[in-house]
This record gives sequence, structure tokens and C-alpha cells, in this order.
Amino acid sequence: MANTERMPGNRKMCYVYVLACADGSLYTGWCCSLERRLQTHRRGRGSKYVRSRLPFQLAAFWAVPNPASARKQEAAFKRLKRPAKLELIKARRTKRSL
Repeated sequence: MANTERMPGNRKMCYVYVLACADGSLYTGWCCSLERRLQTHRRGRGSKYVRSRLPFQLAAFWAVPNPASARKQEAAFKRLKRPAKLELIKARRTKRSL
């Protein structure tokens, strides 16, 4: 995935992402450069939460049109109970494999 992905109107695309941490927990965040953000997390500089639970795997991500949408979707995902989060992740994986 290139960091130069753009939405219509030449706006930069943002992402909401979910990481599955080594302890089994889920971490949700948003960014405008998913590759760069994942590299930052891998180096232990992304967040204290993930740094203490390395290694992680990218469980799912969603492209959104702007930072405001990313923050809203991140907050909505965080409000869900764990079983609902896991169902969304599973559905996302199923969609990608089709």
C-alpha cells in the first residue's frame, strides 16, 4: 500500500486500524499513513500500550476519507464489546479473501 493513496478530489486517505497484540488484547488507532504508523509501532515508538505488548499483527483496517471520519470510526469501534469487535475483524478478513 503506497503512502500516496488519495481519495477523489486529491484528498489524502486515512485509516482506522486494529492491532492484535501479543497478550491477546486489541489496540485501535487511526492514521493517514498506515505503513509508516505500523513501522513506528514495530520500533516501539507508536504508543506505550503497544510497546509493552509486542509483537503484534495487523488484524484489520478501514480506509476513510479524512481525519474527522477516522476519529469517529475509531471511537465507534472502541465503544463496541470485544465479541462485536472480533466479529467485525472476522467479517473484514472474509471480505478480503473473496
